[in-house]
Amino acid sequence: MNGLTIIMSLGGGLGLFLYGMKLMSDSIEKVAGAKLRSVLEVLTKNKFAGLLVGIVFTAIIQSSSATTVMVVSFVNAGLMDLFQAAGVIYGANIGTTVTSQLVAFNLSEYAPIFVLFGVIMFLFIKKPSAKKLGEVIIGFGILFIGLSMMSSSMESLKTSAVVTDTLASLTNPFMAVIAGIIITSILQSSSVTVSIVLLMATQGLLELPVCFYLILGCNIGSCTTALLASLSGKKDAKRAALIHFLFNIIGMAVIAVILAFAMGPVERWMYSISGNDIGRSVANAHTIFKIFQCIILMPFSKYLVKLTYLLVKGDDRKPHRAELKYIGEHYILTPATAVPQVIREINRMGKIATENLDMAVDALLTGNEEEAQKVFGVEKTIDFLNHEITQYLVKANQLSLPVDDRKMLGGLFHVVSDIERVGDHAENIAEDAHAKRELGLEFSETGDRELREMVDMVDKILSLSLDMFSNNTQEHLAEILALEDQIDKKERDIQNAHIERLNKNQCTAQSGMMFSDLASNLERVADHATNIAFSILDDDPEGDKEPKAQFDVM
Repeated sequence: MNGLTIIMSLGGGLGLFLYGMKLMSDSIEKVAGAKLRSVLEVLTKNKFAGLLVGIVFTAIIQSSSATTVMVVSFVNAGLMDLFQAAGVIYGANIGTTVTSQLVAFNLSEYAPIFVLFGVIMFLFIKKPSAKKLGEVIIGFGILFIGLSMMSSSMESLKTSAVVTDTLASLTNPFMAVIAGIIITSILQSSSVTVSIVLLMATQGLLELPVCFYLILGCNIGSCTTALLASLSGKKDAKRAALIHFLFNIIGMAVIAVILAFAMGPVERWMYSISGNDIGRSVANAHTIFKIFQCIILMPFSKYLVKLTYLLVKGDDRKPHRAELKYIGEHYILTPATAVPQVIREINRMGKIATENLDMAVDALLTGNEEEAQKVFGVEKTIDFLNHEITQYLVKANQLSLPVDDRKMLGGLFHVVSDIERVGDHAENIAEDAHAKRELGLEFSETGDRELREMVDMVDKILSLSLDMFSNNTQEHLAEILALEDQIDKKERDIQNAHIERLNKNQCTAQSGMMFSDLASNLERVADHATNIAFSILDDDPEGDKEPKAQFDVM
């Protein structure tokens, strides 16, 4: 091969390797991202469970950067605290070594079979999850085809004086670490860099001691993605990214000291457990270094978290109601967390709308003009949140979301609309409160009591519906349906009792009309609440959920 052919082959192989890795990682996130994320949320209550989840999660999606960025997003959205994040980040650092272990098996000769099998799944199976799984298998095959191309090109590089002289300069440990940092920062994946180092070692271009220091540099370079992603996040997101960085920088320093004094024994031991195979030795060194870092740093994880508070001081400013808390233009850190973040923001909007409804009813029943005016101000906040969340959902729809998350998007648009309508009903009630006070109207004690009873029922159905929506659970479904029926009956009873009072001249026509409007508004709010609850039952391809009971209300 001439020089140009070698460079083209090497570049093409690297391109295929990177594309295969990206396709495989992204497809796994799409097909199983929502399920993996739910496991990540639930099984990280202590650091040891978090460690195990981090290992398994990263081993599956083949990217510690993706896992760490997801953890940073979780912390940013308040779905995970820093102590939980530490365990997952530790585990992610071990899980990422699976890629180099797979590369060490040298499955290149089987790569075309993987590609063929994946293409057949992608082209001929209609089920979306099966298509995504096909993409995973295609990515796996392309990855090893790229490795085979790079390996063939590197074999020719052994005769190049320029290459051998350049690699000889890496015998300086400091230069090797720096090279590992720079290459990994550019490629955005320590797995890719270590795999390249493994191939070069297999072709005789690198000695094992140099590989050790390159691996240490790769581990630090892998922190770049999470650090960059955290820059636009909250302070805790920055701290989570710093945990990843400190874990690797401290671990590198400890291992570097050990290598400085015991390189010979470490090298001999690594060869002995790897069958004197230098490629397998590189892969095992990558794994063992990470496990060793976890062992020495796990007992000090709480101090590592405290150190991040010293490096990133202060707290985030508490957002005003008329500001977004969990989402924003720069808060989509990773597609896998876009939907959980917007669900939290929608839930917050729902609680604000519920409080505003209560304040409007209280203003109407007590004649409190100050409360009525506050309702109009909060309604502007609800309108603002409606606009911003809808815009966020439009942007999220353009992302490569997990399959389950994409199914939820249509329902989320409807939920935002239903909550905004609740706000509109509160505004209508506040306008009636103002008119009632201006006209000097009064409701009877019996009417007041009946309305307050209905308000309590509406508050309860709103609370249960928002809980069902935000936690994606059907736990309250039967209670919500029963409450909806009770509220409908209550509204009919109130209207009938109101007509009786009118017939007996116990109230005026004007106050009676206002009273009737309030009961109708509350009943429509209950319909919106039921819509919110049923939003999580949308788009079920298996047909194993109950049918959606959508109410068309204004």
